[in-house]
Amino acid sequence: MLPQLDDFLLNLKVNNLSPETIYNYDRDLQVFQDFLNEIKIDFSNIDKKTILNYKAYLISIDRKTSKNQLAVKKLASFSINRMLSTIRSYLKFLIDMGYHTPVSPSEIKLVKTEKKQARISELSDIIKLIESPTQFEPNKIVALRNRAILETIFSTGMRISEALNLKKEQIDKTGRIFIRGKGKKERFVYLTPRAHAHIKEYLDKKGIDSSVYLFIPTKGRSIHNKDKRISPNYLEMKVKKYRELLGLNIPISPHSLRHAFATYLAENGANPAAIQILLGHESLDTTTRYVHASDQYAEKTHRQFHPLKD
Repeated sequence: MLPQLDDFLLNLKVNNLSPETIYNYDRDLQVFQDFLNEIKIDFSNIDKKTILNYKAYLISIDRKTSKNQLAVKKLASFSINRMLSTIRSYLKFLIDMGYHTPVSPSEIKLVKTEKKQARISELSDIIKLIESPTQFEPNKIVALRNRAILETIFSTGMRISEALNLKKEQIDKTGRIFIRGKGKKERFVYLTPRAHAHIKEYLDKKGIDSSVYLFIPTKGRSIHNKDKRISPNYLEMKVKKYRELLGLNIPISPHSLRHAFATYLAENGANPAAIQILLGHESLDTTTRYVHASDQYAEKTHRQFHPLKD
């Protein structure tokens, strides 16, 4: 076990980081500890070369997950940098607490991130996907619930975890939703009348239940657990299935609906600062990574504004 790991995690907790963030730190450090065990190096003996080898390990397809299972795909550069930043934070904590560290946090250099062409689906395809539960789900309640979830995400730009943890009491009669999001940052998001209507239809059909959560399972033992919610894996799986049934060739995930929300607001002239608030981002730089113009919009802009267009 890495030295003072429990104290490090406790420090995150008392500094009011979310349970999900603390879990991610713990998981990333477990991967690092497993790597050290595999190469038979004690933490006190790591050096710059160890960090270099760890980077190579993270890039490799032969790496193992935090559950000590072989990975099925390569890590993206953003994921690698998150894991390296976790080690940095851990080393800085040790220094702050007066403990010796074998390497300086400044020795943990991040990798260059790749810049991919943004692939935001056309609005018509997103609408088809949002409406698809009505078409493909044989169970009426499941169809209404899954459509209401997708309508909510695209209407508000909420994170998937925020949508699936949404409580009925968070929504007022106008469709305004109070969110305590990542890092416990508070904000309001807003349902469109369309999304609000689909939530109401789902609730009317589902009837009264004891759960405080809006979106809940419809079968199995979990239906009697008032704290049970829909899992992100379930939603990912369902969206993948809908996309395949619709024959959409550009991947659309629940999270990409959040990207599309920001993109289409921007294309219609929304202020980037307002989009930042709606998404719950700390930095406007983060928001700009989400706001990508579609190819069709880029072509339209080129034809409209190029100085030699005629």
